[in-house]
Amino acid sequence: MSKAEVCPVHKKCGGCRYQGVPYEEQLKIKEKMVGKLMGKYCKIYPIAGMENPIHYRNKVHAVFDRDRKGNIISGVYKEGTHQVIPVESCMIEDVLADEIIGTIRKLAKSFKIKTYDEDTGYGLLRHVLVKRAFATGQVMVVIVTGSPVFPSRNNFVKALLKEHPQVTTIIHNINDKRTSMVLGEREKVIYGKGYIEDILCGKKFRISAKSFYQVNPVQTEVLYKKAIEAAGFTGKEYVIDAYCGIGTIGMVASDYVDSVVGVELNRDAVRDAIGNAKANNIKNVRFVCDDAGKFMVKLAAVAHRDKSVRLPDVVLMDPPRSGSDEAFLSSLVKMGPKTVVYVSCNPVTLERDVKWLEKKGYKAKGVWPVDMFPFTEHTECVTLIQKSN
Repeated sequence: MSKAEVCPVHKKCGGCRYQGVPYEEQLKIKEKMVGKLMGKYCKIYPIAGMENPIHYRNKVHAVFDRDRKGNIISGVYKEGTHQVIPVESCMIEDVLADEIIGTIRKLAKSFKIKTYDEDTGYGLLRHVLVKRAFATGQVMVVIVTGSPVFPSRNNFVKALLKEHPQVTTIIHNINDKRTSMVLGEREKVIYGKGYIEDILCGKKFRISAKSFYQVNPVQTEVLYKKAIEAAGFTGKEYVIDAYCGIGTIGMVASDYVDSVVGVELNRDAVRDAIGNAKANNIKNVRFVCDDAGKFMVKLAAVAHRDKSVRLPDVVLMDPPRSGSDEAFLSSLVKMGPKTVVYVSCNPVTLERDVKWLEKKGYKAKGVWPVDMFPFTEHTECVTLIQKSN
């Protein structure tokens, strides 16, 4: 990569640590890092990189503020601060999403909309979230304001749609709390259906404003195929998909197993997951709104009392960056599935959790790193863990 191609704000933003590092070199660094953490447990397979590692993010979030001259700016928080670094375009974000955010910036100026001030709590426009479904081309825009009153909202939406007719739905989200959370609890659909649909591994997924969906769909397909391969399904398995989100990996696995139960705490995500299963006519998946650890503890207790209750053969788990917690891992051990496929976005917490499981009779058999976030330090891994005889 030439110096001319390096993002001008990468040092302030802190998002892309590997700017200016050739992509092949980035992959070597990540593979080595995973090997250093996980190599003592099992074999590390070669990292799966991207053919075209730019503009891969299908979800773009921009914070709105004003600079010292009073001009409206949008961008990201400087690492470790709440100072907004203006971003016009980003080499890892979807190009159209960046253009839409640029248009909203101009419209905010022409409509004389005040940006939200975190210190005083005054002002209207706080954040804009753009989600784009790469397979279908559908686009969602979420406008987050600090108040439910949005003057000239209909005209604002008309002006935005005139500039970007590709937008298929617009949501007005109200976040009137003094919080660092982006989205508030209340929202109103002001254009379109209120959701977008994408296709991943041949399955259709409904994505709402609040539901989690992997930000790099190209590599998500690679990741999920690795997870399915690692599990070695025979078609007879009962699977629990823990931290299931909108049901993506569980629904992809449903073609290869007897049945899947997806467990997720986020109600919006569960609602989307149920709709996704219906839309794809999948009959062997059901979803439960619960904490995954608590659900598994209850299931283990019921199975202990009633031997006819079936326990899972395989647990698919895709926890947040902080990894799993001891309560979840303890419940996993109580249920005693033969196979665990751990999808991790943080090799450090993966290593911690695998170390804990190894003390309880489980053994890591292989790690497949996947580069989901080129130019950043983050690496996703699929790890096969099996119960020792």
